[in-house]
Amino acid sequence: MPLSLSPLRRAARAAALIGAACALAACTAPGPRAPAQPVLSHARIAEIVASPDRSEADRRNDVRRKPQEMLAFIGVRPGMVALDLSAAGGYTTELIARAVGPTGRVYGQSPPRPPMSRPAQPEGAAAPMMPMPMGAAAAPAGAPRPSPVALAERAKNPNAGHIVADVRPFEDPVPPELASNGLDLVTLMFNYHDFGHMGVDRAAVNRAVFAALKPGGMYVIADHAGRPGTGISESGTLHRIEESFLRAEVEQAGFKLAAEGTFMRNPSDPRDRNTPEPPQPKDEFVLKFVKP
Repeated sequence: MPLSLSPLRRAARAAALIGAACALAACTAPGPRAPAQPVLSHARIAEIVASPDRSEADRRNDVRRKPQEMLAFIGVRPGMVALDLSAAGGYTTELIARAVGPTGRVYGQSPPRPPMSRPAQPEGAAAPMMPMPMGAAAAPAGAPRPSPVALAERAKNPNAGHIVADVRPFEDPVPPELASNGLDLVTLMFNYHDFGHMGVDRAAVNRAVFAALKPGGMYVIADHAGRPGTGISESGTLHRIEESFLRAEVEQAGFKLAAEGTFMRNPSDPRDRNTPEPPQPKDEFVLKFVKP
């Protein structure tokens, strides 16, 4: 008859078995996640904006678009995967690409079909660029380049080589492999109002962005401020949208407002024209939403 183990020996044996199990778990469990990169410093942002290889057209646009303040407000980190909705000529797309660096990636989205209507009073560089219709001939001399062409040109620069043209509908703007918790950041610069006269399903856009962002991911929208009570009714004429109206639509998708940027505000703008009179900067708001 086998001898029974003493209580002391039984305890030692149990401890050994537990230790072996713990060692096995340590071998099979994933290691600690790499810590997130810190947000870019103001000095690094200034260096990006002052890069000598940026185009003269972008530098002229800087006067109005305030890129240093915008990048600081967004809180861009190296290595982010980002989507620039309605990327147009890629002004913001390239800035984000330079900010996230070679370990990141930026998708510049444009729709595959022309919008249903065109703005009555275009807002210059802030208006969405026409997409390239299937089988279309080359654009006439002097016409804006289709967005994918403009982005491909920007991607030739080694400092922006991780730009990817993303030709997809506004309502389904994210590549399938990133459509569920695949993005860190989505930007939409001065074109949300255009969805009003282009027949875009804004609720579908916001739902798609929410699904594609990781928890804690950011959705940053800038636009031209409309007067109280106008909603999105003046999108095709004055190119404006009421801030509270936009905020309510985005929050309906599940987002939480995290910050409001005031660096593009102009309280003196009467907001009753596309181009303010007397001539002055347009009153513009910038909102940062977060996916909980």
